[in-house]
Amino acid sequence: MSRAPFQLVPLDAAHDRAAFRSDSEPLNRYLREQVIQDVRRRVAACFVALADGQRIAGYYTLASASLLLADLPASTGKKLPRYPTVPAARMGRLAVDQAFKGQGLGGALLADALDRAARSEIAAFALMVDAKDEAAAAFYRHHGFIALPDSPLTLFLPLATVQRS
Repeated sequence: MSRAPFQLVPLDAAHDRAAFRSDSEPLNRYLREQVIQDVRRRVAACFVALADGQRIAGYYTLASASLLLADLPASTGKKLPRYPTVPAARMGRLAVDQAFKGQGLGGALLADALDRAARSEIAAFALMVDAKDEAAAAFYRHHGFIALPDSPLTLFLPLATVQRS
């Protein structure tokens, strides 16, 4: 019987966050210093990929959000009710420890976030992300995300496409 390389679980205050090192110091600092407060205040949920049951290999956050209907591509917006906004889930952060790069963990974390958002009992039209740069935006586009016409670093993926697959 093979053992999965990573276990995806909600972040717990007991997880050791100090050793995590991604290529982004702001994402490292957030995990070390801010995320527990955000989880306690219920402004974000954080999920971690644990290696060997204890080391944080990667993480992402989810929170509720909304997209302005007027900001969506016309082809998408015309299929939606004429409300000013549509509900969405926002993946605020996604990071992989340098020791685990190149193993597909970023894509696995994204897939887990999409699955959690699609299975949620709270309605959300899409999972949205704010890419930190063009390389991050390219990662999301590779996974089927669509850039907002006037904000190319803000991307979304309709959750209906996730539920079909």
